[in-house]
Amino acid sequence: MAVMQSSPCKVILQRTGSSLRKITSGDVFYRGPSMAAKKAAQGQKEEEGRYRHTVNLPKTTFGMRANALVREPEIQKLWDEHQVFKRVVDKNDGGNFVLHDGPPYANGVLHIGHALNKILKDIINRYKLLRNYKVHFVPGWDCHGLPIELKGKYHLDCCLCSLRCQMTLSDPNLAATANPRDLYIGHGVLLLPPPFLQSLDQDAKKDLTSLNLRAMAAKFAKETVKAQMSSFQRFGVWADWNNPYLTLDPEYEAAQIEVFGEMALKGYIYRGRKPVHWSPSSRTALAEAELEYQEHHVSRSIYALFKIVTAPSTNDGSLEEFFPDLCLAIWTTTPWTIPANAAVAVNARLEYAVVEAKLLSENVPTSAGNEKRRLGNVLKEPKKPFLIVALDLLPTLETKWGIKLNIKKTLFGSDLENCRYAHPINNTECPVVVGGDYITTESGTGLVHTAPGHGQEDYVTWLKYGPKKLGSLYSPVDDDGKFTEEAGQFKHKYPYDWRTKKPTIFRATEQWFASLEGFREAAMDAIGHVKWIPAQAENRISAMISSRSEWGLPIPVFYHVTSKEPLMNKETIDHVKSIIAEKGSDAWYYMTVKDLLPEKYRSKASEYEKGTDTMDVWFDSGSSWAAVLGKRDSLSFPADLYLEGTDQHRGWFQSSLLTSIATKGIGVESINPVTRGRAPYSSVLTHGFVLDEKRNKMSKFLGNVVNPRDVIEGGQNQKEASGYGADILRLWVSSVDYTDDVTIGPNILRQMSDIYRKLRGTLRYLLSNLHDWDVENAVSYHELPMIDRHALFQLENVVKNMREGYESYQFYKIFQIIQRFVTVDLSNFYFDVAKDRLYVGGTASFTRRSCQTILAAQLLSLTRVIAPILPHLAEDVWQHLPFKYTTEDGSVAKFVFEAKWPALNDKWLEFPAEEIDFWGKVLELRTEVNKVLEVARTEKLIGSSLEAKVYLHTSDVSLASRLLEMCPAGNDADNLHRIFLTSQVEVVSSLGNELVETIQHSGEYLVGEDRVWIGVSRAEGSKCERCWNYSTQVGSFVEHPTLCSRCFNVVVADTQLMPPMAAVTI
Repeated sequence: MAVMQSSPCKVILQRTGSSLRKITSGDVFYRGPSMAAKKAAQGQKEEEGRYRHTVNLPKTTFGMRANALVREPEIQKLWDEHQVFKRVVDKNDGGNFVLHDGPPYANGVLHIGHALNKILKDIINRYKLLRNYKVHFVPGWDCHGLPIELKGKYHLDCCLCSLRCQMTLSDPNLAATANPRDLYIGHGVLLLPPPFLQSLDQDAKKDLTSLNLRAMAAKFAKETVKAQMSSFQRFGVWADWNNPYLTLDPEYEAAQIEVFGEMALKGYIYRGRKPVHWSPSSRTALAEAELEYQEHHVSRSIYALFKIVTAPSTNDGSLEEFFPDLCLAIWTTTPWTIPANAAVAVNARLEYAVVEAKLLSENVPTSAGNEKRRLGNVLKEPKKPFLIVALDLLPTLETKWGIKLNIKKTLFGSDLENCRYAHPINNTECPVVVGGDYITTESGTGLVHTAPGHGQEDYVTWLKYGPKKLGSLYSPVDDDGKFTEEAGQFKHKYPYDWRTKKPTIFRATEQWFASLEGFREAAMDAIGHVKWIPAQAENRISAMISSRSEWGLPIPVFYHVTSKEPLMNKETIDHVKSIIAEKGSDAWYYMTVKDLLPEKYRSKASEYEKGTDTMDVWFDSGSSWAAVLGKRDSLSFPADLYLEGTDQHRGWFQSSLLTSIATKGIGVESINPVTRGRAPYSSVLTHGFVLDEKRNKMSKFLGNVVNPRDVIEGGQNQKEASGYGADILRLWVSSVDYTDDVTIGPNILRQMSDIYRKLRGTLRYLLSNLHDWDVENAVSYHELPMIDRHALFQLENVVKNMREGYESYQFYKIFQIIQRFVTVDLSNFYFDVAKDRLYVGGTASFTRRSCQTILAAQLLSLTRVIAPILPHLAEDVWQHLPFKYTTEDGSVAKFVFEAKWPALNDKWLEFPAEEIDFWGKVLELRTEVNKVLEVARTEKLIGSSLEAKVYLHTSDVSLASRLLEMCPAGNDADNLHRIFLTSQVEVVSSLGNELVETIQHSGEYLVGEDRVWIGVSRAEGSKCERCWNYSTQVGSFVEHPTLCSRCFNVVVADTQLMPPMAAVTI
């Protein structure tokens, strides 16, 4: 028996052959009452808009445009004036959360990497605030070291130019005759730029005291801290800005001296001679993390022959038959290290050949182009030497040298060990040794010139054989690191000083080092107890801790004038620490040795001199756990989280770990002894570097640098590069997977702006439709229509999943969740469907109140869950709330971060599984209905979707029954035609030929696993003037002949023509 239901909502198998354009659930044609009211408001005829006063249009002062350049500073001022950060922290009672800030260099303007780093930290801190934690975030700055010293020198150069110009204007003769030294000393100007320093004579240079140099560096650092702090605040970062930590503060320096002293007394600090990366341009040693590698560096390279003087017997005979003309052939890209040669290394497993050289041509073009590679004089002699080279490299060497190499004998590298050759410079005998796997046949000759004073691998080989066989470390290269121009060129990857962008060299120098020996096992154990995000850690056996910079914390050591033996013990360290704690590290430079020594040693003060080395910046920042976490009452050890770039695995993370393990919590008196000796952090999060949109490294030369200030405020040409505001920058940070290198550029920022605009529009929709909302009007959960309960289920899942994203620091997942929720679940469906009951359902109607109940929940939850990422937007929304929000303790949340994270609502999550499945099918069905409606509109059958009637049929009895129930739904909100935005829906149990033939547009679609036939025809009845729905009841009411029954009830109720309870029911 066919069941027909003629109410505004009715079921339909396929009329195949329809070509349907795919559209989304948001492609609807409903306009209705809001459009009518707008037209009336724009001055149309009165009779066309006589019911406009009965339509509840959205109302809010919250703008669609962010106007971020004005509004964000206003919001930040609001936070500052009300001390919102402190206010929330003081009120929270959920325990402490300490994210310890890694100090950036105070040496210039902030770059996009700084923005990524600080915004990530702020997102975490703000989330923890919402989770009721007492968040303590003390910003820090690294104020020592060459980065700042070099900037100070540049600043002085500018001062010099300015001063000379002023003098020229006032007295040209004075400017021409004045001593530059006197000018600078007189005006207190300090650090001189390298060009100017080089122009001074030795006496002038002596007058440029360390104190003067340090004063300028300190001034520059403090000015930079102030500028960087302002930029961080503009990013929207909350911190204890009034009490930052600076590594130049006396209390910090004293704590650092304490850490150094404890390590020294335990034997972990030693002074040794070891090859390190030396920067001639900076005139200092560099740590690995201070290097950057240039892919196309050009080095001079040479091939050289070392004559063998003695050889052990081999397995198949002696090499002596080739004497005295047998030579080892080596190749090096660092000819300047030849004087320091101590051995030639071979690979024991490689096969080598004794070859005889036959000259083919005088000059042979190189493969690189027209340049000629000159043959050495040895190969031009009539009698050619016998050479030992790797067998596999013979073809390559023949091509490069332009000679024929005839094999006379082959042997393994192990057979060459203990051969001795004459040093090419001083003619002393040196050995052939077995090196490591670094000796290959990829380039060179297979024999490696070994200078332990100039290379790490060479140094390891030196340690293997010892100084008795290879001699002491020898590195006869001065600070300028220059070598001859005679050799050829070789392009390869080479380490550069990251500050000066100039090449470095390996050079053995006297430095202070921190060794892992003695606490290596404890350090490795501590690493295993740290949560690494992502899981990775990098360990180095020893770390260099000294530097040749003038600007830094001096190593508190005295040297005997004659023997050069260091004097450093507990008494001297404690005494220097007490002086620095009171007077700062400048005291080391202006106080005499006698005053710096404790009473016990003052009688011998004339026998000692002060050391000139300063602690490396990695040791500076690596002591921050003791100087900050261990000294401030609000903080605790270990920190909950350290967060920096991936380069800090070999930098701050490592130095912090090693100093903490080595000193067992020195300076942290409040720590339980059980926790001493552990890492200073419970978790470590690292992020990648920022590249441009093409994944290229940013550089001024390429013109692809993205300045965070320009992103926020706009460039010089506002028309071409307008500012986006801080929230767009923060949204970008949340969108990227920071565990790898991330990209940014104009196109990406425009995408972020579009997404932000959609989110702001969503929040504006919520605000505007709650303008008359009162919590007393809320509808209880069990009374809500099913569509509204499903909306709450979706909302609670979003909040739950976003919480998991915050907890795991996977912010890009949050970005994806919120983007889908706003676009698909809200804008394309719930908001679209809700407009009808919000605008024309009646001010006090049940369906409008139930909808507002949902909108209020969505607004309050959505605003809070986005607040860590988009704090300005969230606060802007909160300040426009049309109602007060009361927290669980009864207080009114005046600011969004006082409202806390949305409490978990288990009831909303208990939405029945069968209902979840059914509403999933309803949403799919709505998408398919829209496809047929689109075809009908294209074929001019309908204009608006409200002009349509939809027919549905499915053979699935259960689905058909549920759809049938939603035609005369118990409430108007769950009615199918409201969900489809059509005037009627009819569910039919069977398809007759007559019905199918009368339906002009139809199709069969798969909804879940069920096939559903969908047809569309013109709606029945006439158009309601107020809601634009079509109804057969239009014309039934004498007083209001142009209204449908629903609108009649609303109008009558609003005008009090009859009691609301007597209204006509649908």
